[in-house]
Amino acid sequence: MLFAIVFCETGLVVTPFLPGDSLLFACGALGAQGIMNAPLVLGLLFLAAVMGDTVNYGIGNFIGGKVIQKYPKIFKKQYIDKTKGFYEKYGGKTVVLARFFPIIRTFAPFVAGVANMNYTKFFTFNVVGAAVWVGLFIFLGYFFGTIPAVQENFAATIVAIILLSCLPVVFELIQAKKEAKEEAAKAAGEGGAAAS
Repeated sequence: MLFAIVFCETGLVVTPFLPGDSLLFACGALGAQGIMNAPLVLGLLFLAAVMGDTVNYGIGNFIGGKVIQKYPKIFKKQYIDKTKGFYEKYGGKTVVLARFFPIIRTFAPFVAGVANMNYTKFFTFNVVGAAVWVGLFIFLGYFFGTIPAVQENFAATIVAIILLSCLPVVFELIQAKKEAKEEAAKAAGEGGAAAS
């Protein structure tokens, strides 16, 4: 189940809403309490993250352009543009950095595939990014999982982490709605000016 969630969040462009960060943190905290085998979970989720990005890259590389044009409501222009902006600013390092940004994390390998990024280069950044992302969040979870206050309020802590990790997604949705309204108003204004 854990493997599937991380794989789907990183490997399927239609599931950017899955709670990857909070899941990794929770696994680390559960490992600290002896409920999970932390090294085993770390290895499995690292593998899931690498495989997910690899599949996502492949989808983007083979059918990405057609899919974007055919399903613009799913492959929202603002998400694609924002991810392209990351690539323009950071280059191949985007594959690593995007791991820490919900939504962009899901679109980064897809856009790399659409742009036909060299696969060896992509795979190298993919492995580094997966190792840093999975390792960091599981370590943080493990560290905080040893604190008595966290152990006593574990459920509340996980809910708080999930809510915090959802904030960027909520912000993106609000921003996207605002931009869509501005574009619609601009288009309406241009249409009115042309008519007069």
